[in-house]
Amino acid sequence: MADRTDLDVAERWNQNADQWTRDVRGGIDVYRDLFTFPAFQDFLPSLDQLDVIDFGCGEGSNTRRFAQIGARMTGIDLSERLIEHARDAEIVDPVGIDYRVTSYSEPSGFSDASFDAVVSTMALMDGPDINGAMREAYRLLRPGGFVVFSVLHPCFITPGSRWDKDAGGRKTGLYVSRYFDVSSFTERWIFSDQPDDMDVQLFAVPRFPRTISDYLNAVADAGLRVTQVEEPRPTPEACKTVPRFSRWRDHAAFLLLIKAEKHE
Repeated sequence: MADRTDLDVAERWNQNADQWTRDVRGGIDVYRDLFTFPAFQDFLPSLDQLDVIDFGCGEGSNTRRFAQIGARMTGIDLSERLIEHARDAEIVDPVGIDYRVTSYSEPSGFSDASFDAVVSTMALMDGPDINGAMREAYRLLRPGGFVVFSVLHPCFITPGSRWDKDAGGRKTGLYVSRYFDVSSFTERWIFSDQPDDMDVQLFAVPRFPRTISDYLNAVADAGLRVTQVEEPRPTPEACKTVPRFSRWRDHAAFLLLIKAEKHE
């Protein structure tokens, strides 16, 4: 369906929330732990003593990491159930995070110029309105503030992409198609490192394919100035730990990182 709303996304993530929280906190999301979050941290300016809002914070694991390196964090997410899990972790081990159930692409309820930075880790590709998200980021930022976000790389992870393999099953290249197909769809999957004895259901994750120009123009149209773009590769050490990461080091980009600033 092409007209998904925030309510549709919230419903899906409320259904995913309990298993997602268990898996992420149980170390099953190796992409996050060994690749996407370390790359995001390397890309980030210092957050020390800054007021920072996390767009699409989920169950709060990444939000907590930002708080632990000195940021004064607020986390927002559409999913009430994910926010419940985030608040439970804050009760058990307080790090000073304020969590709210609200959209990142509509007026979120905070005053203009409330934050020094907006961060978002692997969440903006799962929401229906990237332009609204960047407008809200601009509104919430103080002059001189910045937004940093990561998404699945839109040029390589397309609705029609698939890996080519040699006779031995080794991945030798990525076939990309339907790059310009921006029809939303629901992707169903589980973490591949799920233990065999775990009772699991497939996640139902709404996806909103976009072109790279969709992301960059959303940033520019909101009035933000792009200052840095990166397409990080898994480190050799990460590839040694998780050999399947090598396909993203050798053949195609998995991750797109964008940094932009609000003019003084």
